[in-house]
Amino acid sequence: MGELTLALDVGGTKIAAGLVDRVGQLVHQARKPTPDGDAEAVWAVVDALIEEALTAARGMVRGVGVGSAGPIDLAAGTVSPINIESWRAFPLLGRIARAVPNAPVRLAGDGLCMALGEQWRGAGRGARFLLGMVVSTGIGGGLVLDGGPYDGRTGNAGHVGHVVVDQDGPPCACGGHGCAEAIASGPRMAQWARDNGWRAGPQADAKELADAAVAGDPVALRAFRRGATAIAAMIASVAAVCDLDLVVVGGGVAKSGPLLFDPVRDALRRHARLDYLRELKVLPAELGGDAGLIGAAALMRP
Repeated sequence: MGELTLALDVGGTKIAAGLVDRVGQLVHQARKPTPDGDAEAVWAVVDALIEEALTAARGMVRGVGVGSAGPIDLAAGTVSPINIESWRAFPLLGRIARAVPNAPVRLAGDGLCMALGEQWRGAGRGARFLLGMVVSTGIGGGLVLDGGPYDGRTGNAGHVGHVVVDQDGPPCACGGHGCAEAIASGPRMAQWARDNGWRAGPQADAKELADAAVAGDPVALRAFRRGATAIAAMIASVAAVCDLDLVVVGGGVAKSGPLLFDPVRDALRRHARLDYLRELKVLPAELGGDAGLIGAAALMRP
């Protein structure tokens, strides 16, 4: 298999490990649910996946790239994922370094890894100024600027879900108001639709909302237009600040296809009016659940 990078993708729902070759192909991968319980129970899953991958690699691992849900602290090498309650300032970088001795290890947020994966092997191939974002239970993102990953001061750059798009908007889980995530995440769109007359049960999710919109339900269609407008306003703001040429959107809500992308592009034509933004493209992600692993491996590219 040649020299391989061990890639890890740590999230609140699942933990994945993979082996990625020098051209970005996944040659091994395994996933396990993220357990409830104490910090060591979660680490035990990561450790078992590492051991399995090292066995598959037959000692040919040249480095380890790690993408984790955040917030993260690059300087300390710790992570505090919102959806892994037992991990607060968990020393993930040090634990992995001990599990894989004599190999360099690099940590980044999962949004950045998604962006890097799409830039290397997905819809963003060749883009030098890229925002990769995931629209799902929340809205996350990562930035590739001038061809390389942009971590920011603490490692948390790219949290685009918390760009404020409505100063008088609804409260957000971050403690603010009017964030894009508070309007356009899957659960928030479904809740807004229910509050405005969509006849669905309390557990109905964004997939069911999308099905209703495709069937012509007027409230569901309004919910998607409202969410798409918030996403477009956020994209226009980030693109203007970072001088982007491409935005790649993945995640569960993005699977609704034209239902989301058509109104996003329409709204962008209203919001992104500066000359240097006229050619900004918004594309669906191509790599699906593999983007995080491929992007984590991309952290180790020369």
